[in-house]
Amino acid sequence: MKQSIWIIVLSVLCIQAAWSQQVAREDTFSMRDIQMNEVVIQAFKQQQDLKVAPMAASTLTGTAIRNKNAVTIKDLSSFIPNLFMPDYGSKLTSPVFIRGIGSKINSPSVGLYVDGIPYFEKSAFDFDFSEIARMEVLRGPQGTLYGRNTMGGIINIYTKSPLRYEGTTIGASLGSYMQQNYNVSHYQKLGEKFGIAISGNYNQTDGFFTNQYTGEKADDSQSGSARIRLEWQPKEQLSFGLTSTYDRLNQGGYPYAVCDPETLRPGEVNYNDYSFYKRSISTTGLSVKWEGKGYSIQNQAAFQYISDHQGIDQDFTPNSTYFAKQDMKQKMFSEEFNIKSTTNTRYKWLFGVFGFWQGVDNTVPMDYLAKGYTTLKQYDIPTYGAALYHQSTFDDLFVKGLSFTFGLRYDYEKASNDYIYHKITNGNQTLVDQFKSDLSFSQLTPKFTLEYIFPSSGLVYASVTKGYKTGGFNTSFEQEEDRTFEPETSWNYEIGAKHPFVDKRFSAEFALFWIDWRNQQIYQMLATQNGQLLRNAGKSVSKGFEFSFQGNPINGLMFQLNYGYTHATFKKYEDERKGINYNGNYLPLVPKHTLALGVDYTVFNPCSLIERLTFSANFTQTGPIYWKEDNRKKQDSYGLLNGKISATKGIVTLALWAKNITNTHYNSYYFESGGNGLAQAGRPFTLGGNIQIQF
Repeated sequence: MKQSIWIIVLSVLCIQAAWSQQVAREDTFSMRDIQMNEVVIQAFKQQQDLKVAPMAASTLTGTAIRNKNAVTIKDLSSFIPNLFMPDYGSKLTSPVFIRGIGSKINSPSVGLYVDGIPYFEKSAFDFDFSEIARMEVLRGPQGTLYGRNTMGGIINIYTKSPLRYEGTTIGASLGSYMQQNYNVSHYQKLGEKFGIAISGNYNQTDGFFTNQYTGEKADDSQSGSARIRLEWQPKEQLSFGLTSTYDRLNQGGYPYAVCDPETLRPGEVNYNDYSFYKRSISTTGLSVKWEGKGYSIQNQAAFQYISDHQGIDQDFTPNSTYFAKQDMKQKMFSEEFNIKSTTNTRYKWLFGVFGFWQGVDNTVPMDYLAKGYTTLKQYDIPTYGAALYHQSTFDDLFVKGLSFTFGLRYDYEKASNDYIYHKITNGNQTLVDQFKSDLSFSQLTPKFTLEYIFPSSGLVYASVTKGYKTGGFNTSFEQEEDRTFEPETSWNYEIGAKHPFVDKRFSAEFALFWIDWRNQQIYQMLATQNGQLLRNAGKSVSKGFEFSFQGNPINGLMFQLNYGYTHATFKKYEDERKGINYNGNYLPLVPKHTLALGVDYTVFNPCSLIERLTFSANFTQTGPIYWKEDNRKKQDSYGLLNGKISATKGIVTLALWAKNITNTHYNSYYFESGGNGLAQAGRPFTLGGNIQIQF
């Protein structure tokens, strides 16, 4: 490891000697320019900058993401108030929770859009960042504008535009456990009206946990992606954008180990069959935008194809008992048309229509090795839906500074399931079950917001929003009534305030929320066979608050404080099959507290060899987290300290980084199977270095 770091250092010194001419770079501005006053191009559904929007929202710039050395959304868990995305199993298992709203299996409860393209499958949520310009997290139900499965909120990710940025970047990173990252990108304008961006990255790690049975790492990983983005603006009012991305992953996973029943400290990973997850994602989106006089029209069409393959030793012991596989193919088409006003009049409006078709073919073979037979389940689940939505805002209502916003969306969705279940013994295949079933859902999701902007600066707001998550089919079930589950709904009541200070060098945000959650979709393990399903519970309540404060007291110094508190409990949930009442218990996988402290300090020209030296440190505190509905097992609150130092000279930047500096021991996941408590330990202390050449 030390030799690798010295190789990085020597490489940088050689490059610096060869390049004596300073090249202008995009990020030579002060930290305040980058972080506090960054020019933000609004998403086509937004009518105003998020800094002054009456909603709880957080924005991370590309610079902030790099300073945190974050390479996935999971790396930013707890940096955003009440955002939690546990890192366990594999990239297939990527549940996202905001304010306690989330889903461990099936469709997500938090939406994800990348450059305006919707991601419907949570198996696609955990991807490696590449050329990120900014990331937005909108907390609370966003169904009025974004529709299905956005009860918890929305994550919007935007990549760099070749019409606003030019240059070539080459980067490499090497860290503990042979973590490697290589990336390259090129942005170029061909004339004033056409731009092209090409980028690619490759990531690899040997893994953090050794399987004692095989003597090899259980969680090794190799992944890579490539993206091309074209932008054409033939007229000032007209623009076209085409983005196409391909992502490939080959990952070992599920480093679960039997843990001590009292301390929950996991032992060694020890099972006989290598478990893995392989995934390919192809995503293409085409956008067309017209800026008229007083209005803006945008159309976004997208296609996404996902092919993944999972294999898992489901008993997690040295015995040959169970081995489960899953092969899933997903095709998704979506089309969205949106028109909104762009005038500065007292009345602002927005209309939109959205449609999609999704086809999912899922094949699940399960080898009962000890019993000598295999079960084969096949699901063909096509789904289509359409939506109409509108939002009106009335400014200076009765008094100057008072605004009222009303939004309404209608969603319709229909899904089918063609299910076949076979049992295979000694090569003989027997039909066990077969059925075809249809489901349809429709929902109105309104939104009401009252906002007051003070004459000096700052704002306060109050909102009432309905959230909605569609129902669907279970891929495992014991009884006929468990084949499907119903939609769930929520009402989110929220008050908040935002205020800048001292010429916008400081800003503070506060939000208080109460979520009334009905017909909640509850994750449960099957009692008589290996598998999991969703059932609808009665009622849950999630209440809490969020606070953010950031500042730029002097040029070069940035600090952030983010805190979220969530008190999410069952109000009416009785498991009649087990005869257990969970009323009053905390929801599993929902941390009560999320705290993040961050400091970035940049020194310009500290010596003749360095033009810019940046010190970054951040600390997150998460928990406690209850693992099951009975609340008997939990992960106590734990803290992680990360840091990064980067130095820039001309076109070259060298960085050293460290994660989990205190080597804190914690569990990233816990569950029970076969009479044992199993857990995955959190990642240990890691150290590494980066090189980036930008010209």
